[in-house]
Amino acid sequence: MIFSNKPQTILESETNLLDAIDKVDALTRAEISDQHIFLVSQAFEGLLPRLGEKKNDGGQFFTPREVIRAIVQAVNPQLGRTVYDPCCGTGGFLIEAYKHIFAQHPSPTQIEMLKTETFWGREYANEAIPITLANMVLHDIDLPRIWHGNTLTGITTEASLFEGAPLQFDFILTNPPFGSKEGKDAQAAFAYKTSKGQVLFLQHIIDSLADGGTCGMVIDEGVLFHTKSAAYQQTKRKLLNECNLWCIVSLPAGVFVNAGAGAKTDLFFFTKGQPTKRIWYYDLSDIKVTKKKPLTLKHFDDFFARMALDADNPEKVSERSWYEEIETIQKKKYDVKAVNPNAPDKSDKRTPQELIAIIKEAQQEIDDGLKALKELMQ
Repeated sequence: MIFSNKPQTILESETNLLDAIDKVDALTRAEISDQHIFLVSQAFEGLLPRLGEKKNDGGQFFTPREVIRAIVQAVNPQLGRTVYDPCCGTGGFLIEAYKHIFAQHPSPTQIEMLKTETFWGREYANEAIPITLANMVLHDIDLPRIWHGNTLTGITTEASLFEGAPLQFDFILTNPPFGSKEGKDAQAAFAYKTSKGQVLFLQHIIDSLADGGTCGMVIDEGVLFHTKSAAYQQTKRKLLNECNLWCIVSLPAGVFVNAGAGAKTDLFFFTKGQPTKRIWYYDLSDIKVTKKKPLTLKHFDDFFARMALDADNPEKVSERSWYEEIETIQKKKYDVKAVNPNAPDKSDKRTPQELIAIIKEAQQEIDDGLKALKELMQ
């Protein structure tokens, strides 16, 4: 199953082929230990972040696991419901959702459904498919329901694992690719035409979400404030009319630095079936993130504490948290960018006269240093 979608797998010698056959034979005869599967899955998961290092092609498939866990915790997928990722990469969202739902103590019948009929995904990249399938199997999802093909055009490479998929899903967890440009074949299936892949994916996600279903997703911040293109405005209007966009989280710059991407990103949370009346914003943008100090789930502690409060509770409003009414957003042509009005003002308050004095002082220090250097050289 894992290699069925690869056109070829190269083994450099006959000895390698025989060794591979021996290993497969040993696996088929062995009793698989849950303990060993856990260790292998953990090791495999630990290798995935390296796909994004050194700006290689793997970064586009990898979303930091702490961000995925925060999204899954906020959306809170439940037993007996379907979960979908239209651009699943290495399967991170589906696997974390599986862990989250399995912790809800399913019955034996529910476990069977969880392992075979709950998690559905689509992925276009040939190189990602075997990694996705292996990752899901190693994490105990017996039947990875992954559709191999172009989600936006609908062109299929291999769809046998996706047979029996529902038309709409209860939960969608995803991170559409940043900055992808799509041709007319991809745009043809959508009401609002644009070459921007994220905007098309957003339309696909809204249409794929069942009434009452909830989505948590990563989105490039440019989509939030872009209003000059009709497709951007129309897609965001569709989102706000058909769904309750109940929260936007502004992430720090550099969240995807370890995945080889530098885009400023946000999180969208919305539930389909009721129009948006107002949006709760939460600001994490002032956290400094580097390769050695990534964003962690602990950074979301206050967010989850406030999310648990009643929506009308004034305690929810803080330096990091505020609301915006839908009427204001409509007047701004559906600009939904998170601009925190409560953030401390860190702008430079120095007057032009003060700046000129600082420059003169610095120049005097330079002149004195040059003079002393010349005297030493004589």
